[in-house]
Amino acid sequence: MYKSTNSQKQIIRVLMLGASLDIQGGITSVEKLILENAPPEIQIHHVGTFAPGSIVQNAIVFFKAIKTLVLTLLRGETDLVHIHFSERGSTLRKLILVLIILAFRQPFILHSHGATYQEFFAGIPRLAQIIIALLFGKCTKFIALSENWRNYFMETFKLDKNQTTVLYNPVNLPSNIPQRRYKQQVKFVFLGRIGKRGGALDAAKSIISFPKQDKGAFDLIKAFAALPESDRNCAELVLAGNGDLELAQQLIQELAIEEKITLCAWLNSVERDALLAAADAFILPSYNEGLPMSMLEAMAWGLPVIVTPVGGIPEVINHNQNGLLVQPGNQEQLLQAMQNIIRNEELRILLGTAARHRVECFDVKNYITSLLALYASVVRQEACEEKTLILSD
Repeated sequence: MYKSTNSQKQIIRVLMLGASLDIQGGITSVEKLILENAPPEIQIHHVGTFAPGSIVQNAIVFFKAIKTLVLTLLRGETDLVHIHFSERGSTLRKLILVLIILAFRQPFILHSHGATYQEFFAGIPRLAQIIIALLFGKCTKFIALSENWRNYFMETFKLDKNQTTVLYNPVNLPSNIPQRRYKQQVKFVFLGRIGKRGGALDAAKSIISFPKQDKGAFDLIKAFAALPESDRNCAELVLAGNGDLELAQQLIQELAIEEKITLCAWLNSVERDALLAAADAFILPSYNEGLPMSMLEAMAWGLPVIVTPVGGIPEVINHNQNGLLVQPGNQEQLLQAMQNIIRNEELRILLGTAARHRVECFDVKNYITSLLALYASVVRQEACEEKTLILSD
């Protein structure tokens, strides 16, 4: 089951299937952190099942992933398969991969992501729901991003409690946090998609309208514009991400606040860290979330966060203790939260310090330890089942 080295150290061989590493988003961020911090005991071969590009290009990527999966299983070159999945096309692709894995009787882990999975699943035909639940329910282990998501997937996929585990997303903890007192200008930062993502699967001419994910960027722009001039003069806002940047710029111009708001394209990890180091507060007024990596990264930089109580966020953020919670779409609450951050430096510092303390347990080192333990448990379980089969024969 294990691969042995000359030193007789046992290595768990993992085939990881998920988004291509050049995709922009939280799933890729998690994948990269796992790959960058994997200890010698874990040998991971990552294979992208989806990549930037056209439908034809992505079909080629997916068929290559199928080929790699089949060859790897035929050659016995992996001890388990770790599958990252979310809603929409990701679920459809992973269904095909799960069928192949089940045919080879290989243990596999499903790792759930996706902010709108509940809405997606509720919006597909009943037969599709049954097939997804039946196949995904056969996983060896299931990883959820929070207790809330764990409860949802246990009920939806009929999972056993021992079959599931919660792994909150990991973060790298910066060793040096900047001094943020005595700031004349309070810099707010938003990281994520600007505008909505979702809608019908046009390529398939689908009649199913899938849910749209909205991180609240346009709400944020409007709320910032509505700040009293005295507060707005003491603040600036940076929005960095992909999506509807042109529409966002048009709105900013219509509201005549070009001098106070900066739009940036998606940032790489170095650029992101530089922006968070220079920031004073983080805002993500999402309508739906899994457990946002951008929020955890901001907290790791000691920033106070203004977020919404959706997805796994309420399990991390306690209002007025380590962050501020506002309701999705409530621009008045968003405005008031920004005013509190602008006007009250002591609150800003206290929330930022508490945010940093809260995510220390999410350090990627702790995460990798938990993941290694999960991998080992899957391998042990498979070994026990094989032994039982042999004895029964």
